[in-house]
Amino acid sequence: MNRQIFRLALGATLLVLSVLAEAQQPPKIVKVGFLGGSSAAVYSALLEQFQKGLRDLGYKNLIIEYRYVADKSDRLPALADGLVSLKVDVLVVSSTTPKNTMGIVLVAFIAASAAAADPVAVGLVDSLRRPGGNITGFTIITADLVGKRLELLKETVPKLTRVAVMWNPTSGQSWKESQLPARDLKLQLHSMQVSNPDDVESTFREAIKARSSALAVSSGLFFNSYRKQITDLATKNHLPAIYPREDFVDSGGLMSYGPEQTAPYRRAAIFVDKILKGAKPADLPVEQPTKFELVINLKTAKQIGLTIPQSVLYRADRVIK
Repeated sequence: MNRQIFRLALGATLLVLSVLAEAQQPPKIVKVGFLGGSSAAVYSALLEQFQKGLRDLGYKNLIIEYRYVADKSDRLPALADGLVSLKVDVLVVSSTTPKNTMGIVLVAFIAASAAAADPVAVGLVDSLRRPGGNITGFTIITADLVGKRLELLKETVPKLTRVAVMWNPTSGQSWKESQLPARDLKLQLHSMQVSNPDDVESTFREAIKARSSALAVSSGLFFNSYRKQITDLATKNHLPAIYPREDFVDSGGLMSYGPEQTAPYRRAAIFVDKILKGAKPADLPVEQPTKFELVINLKTAKQIGLTIPQSVLYRADRVIK
């Protein structure tokens, strides 16, 4: 099989590649390959949702081969090829945006997000309603979320004027998408571009030196992998911070706003079932999240000396006390 070219995207994402698009009925024993874009610990609870979804659909005899990129994107092609060589029925890829540049018919990408841009804009699908080709799935388009997070940060800290935005070169679109809502909210932004884990602490020092008084962290695998370090540094520097995922708040972050994380994994089971039963990926509409959650950590608020306004607390879906 010719090599595929992969590139990482941001945010909480899920892709499913079926290598048996022509199958009319699910096999007696289903062999699934799972390729995670981060470490194994990140996916344990999420994979339970995927596995449960398949079991509920009648897939009792299920074998899953796990491989994890552990945030090293150059490993993606080799690991994907290795799973395909095992003759898996379905390959599930999380936190990546695969694109078949060799013209090989692979089958289906059940996608979760080209988080840096929507899948239509980057040419992955013709449209969300009719994807065309061999790509479909679940996508998280982040442009609107960037502005919403800045808005929540401003509401939480009403006198806020300067915000540091932490972003990675693979998520440069997030930095661009911050500009317009920042102007509307009368916020000055400081760029915290981070591409190496060794640079995380120094970028915090630069942000403080630039008189930033709050932090907005962009979506992406890089930040997911170092979330504990990032949340600890934000607390240490008394920076109110908003994150894209609730696991940042569970790790000690102040607040998060983003799509409910388990939905793509539950929906992936349904996509896999449809494809194994003969559905064409080109005819399966790309889905988007319908539920977004605001999570707040009052313990962290107390640590940094911040009182969360009641208007924000009332809107929280979950509060850690």
